[in-house]
This record gives sequence, C-alpha cells and structure tokens, in this order.
Amino acid sequence: MKKLVSFFFLFTIVSCSQIIGPKISATVTNYEFGKITQGAVVSHEYIILNNGGDTLKIKDVRAGCGCTVVKPEKTALLPGEQTKIYVTFDSKGRKGHQQKYVYVTSNDKETPELRLSFTADIELPVTGVQSEGPRIQFVYSNHDFGKIEEGQVVDWTTSFKNAGNSDLIIKDVKSSCGCTAAVLSGKTIKPGESGNLKIEFDSNNKSGKISKTVTLYTNDSITPNPTIVISADVQTKKVN
Repeated sequence: MKKLVSFFFLFTIVSCSQIIGPKISATVTNYEFGKITQGAVVSHEYIILNNGGDTLKIKDVRAGCGCTVVKPEKTALLPGEQTKIYVTFDSKGRKGHQQKYVYVTSNDKETPELRLSFTADIELPVTGVQSEGPRIQFVYSNHDFGKIEEGQVVDWTTSFKNAGNSDLIIKDVKSSCGCTAAVLSGKTIKPGESGNLKIEFDSNNKSGKISKTVTLYTNDSITPNPTIVISADVQTKKVN
C-alpha cells in the first residue's frame, strides 16, 4: 500500500511539472537608452527567467535589424533559473526616435516567441566642432572568438577614441565574471586621442556557447557605461 501511495505521489509530481511546462519571462521587456549621440554604441542586458516546471530551451534569439547584435548567455534553463541576453545597438547612420525589437524563441507553448524591445533618441553630433565634454567612441563593441578548446586562453584588443573636447576619465573597468580580464592602455584620454582595451578570456572549466561582458565606468555624460560583449563556443577538450 505504501509503495502504491509513493508511486502515485511521484507520478502526480511528474505529471504536474509536465502540465505546467516551461514558462519564459523577462524582468524588463522594454529598455530606454534615452538620448545618445549618433554613432554611439550602447548595450543592455535583459534578464530571462524560467518560471515553469520543466526545462526552458531557448531555440533562437534574433534582432529585428542589422544594427543590433544579440548574444544569449545560456540556452537551457531549469525551473527557477535565469540567464542574460546581451543586446548591443549601433546608432551609426540613424537619427531621431528609434524603437527596435529582439525576438526570443523557446519551447514555451503559451509564449513560443517573447518580444523584447528598446528605444533610443539619437541626436546628431555638432558639425565642425567637437562634442561638449568627453565622448567615448569604440571602433568595435563586440567580438566572437568562435570555436576554442576548453582550457584555452584567448585575448582580443579593441580601440576607442575620445571624440569630445575635454579629458575622458575611465574610473573603473568591471568584467561579468572572473574568467575575463581587461587591461586599459591608460585611464585618461585627451580630446582627439585614442586608447586600447585588451580583453582576455580563460575558458577553463567552461563549455558550450559563452557570452561575457566588460563594462567601463567613465565621465562621459552621454554614454557613461559602455559595454563590450565577447563570446566563444567552448569545445570539450579531447582526451587521447
């Protein structure tokens, strides 16, 4: 009799979790970048959650335009787990109010496609003169290392410029995990001068598709915290 009750209880739990299924949601579905200068590259992290009773599988993440780059941190979430989707928007060649969309496709039967959005008001730079105050501009704000072997350490260097008319001060640089290190060529960049940011990624004990971020904290009033996104597809090391 006890075995029968236990079996029935276990069967009920399994059945309920299957009925509930995966449930996708986001802490914020629309993000406002506010006013940015044309040519600025800005980034945001959306938090995706699984509030269901079964594994949520993110099948695809796509942007509504080529000006937006999206990178999911994880593609499988157990019940109660969460992940980040990194979105980078390049405002080059755009002006005025912009609203863009990111679509997340999953195995949630009730919401097979979750739509995220963001807005920005793009202002034209002043012609013939430098922007007032310090203005940080990155050449590239994201990089994909492609397939690398687990345990491999890779690095990438990107450059940035102070397009403003006063000193750009980089107060701090923070990485999203201890596996990523960032080194600046200098913390004070004069107007018109350029600097470099070297990012090193250690894939030890990592596997699958990985996305990490490096955020700069500056005195640029328009883009105070530019974010760089790096990604890699870490392959399991082959054992001879």
